[in-house]
Amino acid sequence: MSPPTDRVRLVNQIRGLLSEHGIVIARDISQLRRSLAVIVGNDDDGLSDMVRSLMRELRAEMAELDDRIATYDRRIREIFRASEQCQRLGKIEGIGPVTATALIASVGNRTCFKNGRQFAAWLGLVPKQRSSGGRARLFGISKRGDRYLRTLMIHGARAALGKAAGKQDPRSLWLGKLRQRRHPNVAAVALANKNARIVWAMLSGGTFYEPAQSVKAA
Repeated sequence: MSPPTDRVRLVNQIRGLLSEHGIVIARDISQLRRSLAVIVGNDDDGLSDMVRSLMRELRAEMAELDDRIATYDRRIREIFRASEQCQRLGKIEGIGPVTATALIASVGNRTCFKNGRQFAAWLGLVPKQRSSGGRARLFGISKRGDRYLRTLMIHGARAALGKAAGKQDPRSLWLGKLRQRRHPNVAAVALANKNARIVWAMLSGGTFYEPAQSVKAA
């Protein structure tokens, strides 16, 4: 597992153990950190010495994961700043340093994809199709390819849709209309699909991101 995944698992484990002893903590990880600091230094909350000792160990484990994640984040930012390709991809709404560096590291030779749709299909961001009686029916996304990249693209698209609210530039207005027409999850996948096609076009042609052109091609 990756450190972020390990930390999520650990946080859930800590919350579950504490809830069994009548201590309920909000899902906010910052709140959990503050509560753990109080718990390990408090002898009057009814917890046994064994449970308190376990919380100390789990708190130390989480601190170690926090340090590892912070180190990885710094390295990713350094790679992002040093890469001209990553910098260009980072201009796309919904693609930040983590996604840009992951794309560059994973995609490698763009010539293995004939077009943007093939690249989006490789990421699993196109609908599954089933044909019967001459009619094609579309279902959920295929979820083929790299799950990590697909998750980054969809989460980034979801964030971009949220940030577009209230803005009046052509790209934000287009995103606003997309949100109105589609279910939030469908809209996020649609934007992730479009962003994947834009990524392929930029990497294949060595071009820069142009928001206005991306709207025209929508």
